[in-house]
Amino acid sequence: MSRLLYRLGHGAAAHPWRTLSAWLLTAAAVVGLSVAVGGTPQDDYNVTEARAQVGIEMLRDHLIGAGNTFARVVVHDRAGEAPSPKVLDDLAGRLRAMPHVVQVSPPQVSGDGDTALVGVTYDVPVTDPDLMGNLTPLERAVAPVRTAGLQVELGGEVPEQAAAPMRGQGEVIGVVAALLILVLAFGSVVSAGLPIAVALGGLAVGSAGVTLLAATMDVSTAAPMVATMVGLGVGIDYALLLVTRHVEYLRAGHSVPDAAGRAVATAGRSVVFASSTVLVSLMGLRLAGLPVYSSFGFATAIAVVSVMAAALTLVPALCRFAGLRLLPRRVRKARAQGGVPLTARWAAKVGRRPLPWAVAATVLMLGLAVPALDMRTWPQDPSSQSTELTTRRAYDLVAAEYGAGANGPLTVVADRRDVTDARVESIRAALLGRDDIVAVTPTVTSPDGALAVFDAVPAYGPTDERTGGLVSDVRASLPGGVEVTGTTAFFSDIADLLAGRLWLVIAFVVALSVVLLAMVFRSVVIPVKAAVMNLLSIAAAYGVMVVVFQWGWGTELLGLDHPLAVSSWVPILMFAILFGLSMDYEVFLLSRIREDWERTGDAHGSVVRGLSATGRVISSAAAIMVAVFLGFATEVDVVVKMLGVGMAVAILLDATVVRMVLVPATMSLLGRWNWWVPAWLDRVLPTVRAEVTDADLPATARAADVPSLPEPERVPVGAR
Repeated sequence: MSRLLYRLGHGAAAHPWRTLSAWLLTAAAVVGLSVAVGGTPQDDYNVTEARAQVGIEMLRDHLIGAGNTFARVVVHDRAGEAPSPKVLDDLAGRLRAMPHVVQVSPPQVSGDGDTALVGVTYDVPVTDPDLMGNLTPLERAVAPVRTAGLQVELGGEVPEQAAAPMRGQGEVIGVVAALLILVLAFGSVVSAGLPIAVALGGLAVGSAGVTLLAATMDVSTAAPMVATMVGLGVGIDYALLLVTRHVEYLRAGHSVPDAAGRAVATAGRSVVFASSTVLVSLMGLRLAGLPVYSSFGFATAIAVVSVMAAALTLVPALCRFAGLRLLPRRVRKARAQGGVPLTARWAAKVGRRPLPWAVAATVLMLGLAVPALDMRTWPQDPSSQSTELTTRRAYDLVAAEYGAGANGPLTVVADRRDVTDARVESIRAALLGRDDIVAVTPTVTSPDGALAVFDAVPAYGPTDERTGGLVSDVRASLPGGVEVTGTTAFFSDIADLLAGRLWLVIAFVVALSVVLLAMVFRSVVIPVKAAVMNLLSIAAAYGVMVVVFQWGWGTELLGLDHPLAVSSWVPILMFAILFGLSMDYEVFLLSRIREDWERTGDAHGSVVRGLSATGRVISSAAAIMVAVFLGFATEVDVVVKMLGVGMAVAILLDATVVRMVLVPATMSLLGRWNWWVPAWLDRVLPTVRAEVTDADLPATARAADVPSLPEPERVPVGAR
């Protein structure tokens, strides 16, 4: 592979205009194809493994509109007067005239009379393209009521899917922060701008690829956001690694094409295997049991492959255009940089007393992870959103006027072939007699007489920690042929399902990653240790997320007004993405350490020199990733906030505590045992190497027009 990658990098740099033209033509073709035949992201909320889905299907089969989506219009008079009946009648007429509406319920007036709740039932699921993300018909219908001076807020599934659109500020913040970090780290505007340009180019093709994916399968409307978040971060990281290695070869006096070829053959090989670990982790999302996670995995994989391809081809071409301008001015003037790199001094310091450093770092990570034991998950709910959203204001109005449980009633569906009407009424009476049920609606029979349906209103809101137990208790008290469904029951099922599947995803991703690393580094200790450390950093991120969101220690800083449960969607998605990203840094660092180890046989010195060679690029890459993720934490949607905060914390801990303390400390403790592998396993495992030495590359002559530049000072093992 090394010679193939060398030819790819050297050829791209030797013929930059051809490479750029080929890339632009490919990008134009992919984008054009996506415009012509691409699909539109559309969620699939059917979860066959959720018990509530049984009741939903029963409703869909026998009640027109039931089991599909709905909306709520909450009309409130701030002066405390009752809304005019004529205003409400006119509103109902406009609501009935909207597309796909099959029923508008009579206004349900609050006890004090100043609020009316109007339900709207549709004949299609919320994922229908006519409804998904489209609030315009509802806004037009309620506009005259607002003009009349009444407060109108929108709730229910349709508004919830449209009320908190992505603003796109996360990408802007991430790109600007990345540029500043790279300028400060490398002292060259060209070196700073090149990785960002490459990442954005690859991400553009990846986004078009996601659109093409949407033409072949249901792709969640949130999948492009996740793909962008990850693609932007890893794209900059991959390009940055290649540019850094290219600059090293330039400083050693190689010609620009030769430096580009060597950079792609060495660092590019690390990029290939690092991206492979990300793809392995993303494929684990399919085991989560929900279709939405499969679309997350495929969409993000497309973005990762696109930015990887851009890094391997565009970086050498753009490096040819940049020439020696990639070097800081002081290096171009042939002034050597004296002194020992900070990362080398730090690695030597940790290596001198590895045990105390390892213990201290482990205690810190475990301490941060402890709050994760208290994690409570629940799917996204309007009560967790910002008060600037109409869905949150509608939720609060309903809770204040009708009771907290009115936002999440339990729908009881009875098959009349299995349960008599008398039995249904006895079930209603039993539920009404419970302390945790405050109201039960009259029974409704389906037009074909097959079903008996009624709602039970809990005494507390859907996100209350007692809700899951309530759903389980009610189900346990019901006979066969009777199901509990509705949004609250459905969310409870999803929370339980994802909590159980998390361990399956973890086992799959960890096992495959360990095997892949064992193949790459010919070691048993290295991959197991890497997996444990990655699990530790992710657990610590979970713990911080619990403290910030569930315990409420940082909600105000994020624009939230109260503590809330961790979204059920977040832990699995975070794990799959973060494990792959952490393995990126592991491959980048260990490939350089192993390269030095194979050349010198010095177990301790290779750690110091490897960390010295990669410390700056890994730290800069991690800082960029943290900035990108924190940029997404500024979005309105609370799930995006959780993903942004959780992944930023994990990357920060991984790049500091893990890479700068635990890795050098444990490798110093283990010495030669780091590279131990049983002979039988060494024979069985395919031979794969993440990085190669210059001896593996074709011999090339230094270009005559390239000035001799000072080589970076060799880092002594005992550096202080």
